[in-house]
Amino acid sequence: MAKRSARYKAREQNFNDTENVHPLFPARSGWSPRDDEGRDRKYVKNIRAMSPTQQCLMDAIDERAVVLALGPAGTGKTYLAIAKAVEALEAGRAGRVVLSRPAVEAGESLGYLPGNLEDKLAPYLRPLYDALTERLGTKRLKAMVAEGVIEIAPVAYMRGRTLNDCFIVIDEAQNCTYGQLKMLLTRLGWRSTMVLTGDPDQTDLLSGMSGLRDVADRLEKVPDISVIRLGEADIVRHPLVAGMLTVL
Repeated sequence: MAKRSARYKAREQNFNDTENVHPLFPARSGWSPRDDEGRDRKYVKNIRAMSPTQQCLMDAIDERAVVLALGPAGTGKTYLAIAKAVEALEAGRAGRVVLSRPAVEAGESLGYLPGNLEDKLAPYLRPLYDALTERLGTKRLKAMVAEGVIEIAPVAYMRGRTLNDCFIVIDEAQNCTYGQLKMLLTRLGWRSTMVLTGDPDQTDLLSGMSGLRDVADRLEKVPDISVIRLGEADIVRHPLVAGMLTVL
């Protein structure tokens, strides 16, 4: 009995030791990914912005039907867009989630990939699956994809569709031409929200072929469309990412 009592006291002491508890969102300014070691983000139910511009992006998605999020790598463009898509789906504000991404290789050719069509497209769509898995979990994501509640498709399959009652996310939009972006934007149907994310400075297309910068400049003049431009101060990856982008 004495040993058991000692074990219970040790557990209570460890439980009450606040030094071992990681705060969900650090109260101090200057948040860094170093402060987040050991915490699994998939348990964070409600996503909060890490910078004022990220908050502007989240507010724009709530208020506008079309939002363009432009910025360098690591600013949370894709993650926030998918988190908002899942939030809208769970709240009943969207009947389906449609995620699309151009199947463009990053400067190298993978050759012919084995398997069926889904297997061939899987490497290109992997970033979307990763973000969805973090928000929904593997089993729930597989069930929703099987039911058609969540659809992940390449840009090439979007022509001719009208997307009603959907939350649409177009990722890596810098790898789309002007014509492709025009086609994607005109897929928007009733009661739908569309978010385009991309970094105009990291396109994998030939010089002058990417249409994201031109489309963003044109749509910025439309009152009911929001164009959010994130910068180096919004990067939430490793602190060295921002430093590298300043010199590369």
